[in-house]
Amino acid sequence: MGGLSIWHILILAIILLLLFGGNRFSSMMGDVAKGIKSFKQGMADEDDDKVRRYDEQRRNEPPRQLPRDQVRPQEPIDVTPRPADPVAPPPRDDETR
Repeated sequence: MGGLSIWHILILAIILLLLFGGNRFSSMMGDVAKGIKSFKQGMADEDDDKVRRYDEQRRNEPPRQLPRDQVRPQEPIDVTPRPADPVAPPPRDDETR
């Protein structure tokens, strides 16, 4: 009542098979699969085109330069070694109880 049970779907599938025949039905499903495959391929090709156009656009534009007031001189990096932190020995079994 109000929904399709598994029996309704099964009876509908049998009627469709009888109307269209097994061969015609499988060829229709093959056509649907080919359509889905070509749709996915078209979407992938479109994405590739977008990436290619973006790369070409980036390649053709000149490199950006910061204005002189935004350029900061680099500060020297401190590379002197620092002493390691002392490591406490692990507690012994008799101390943890």
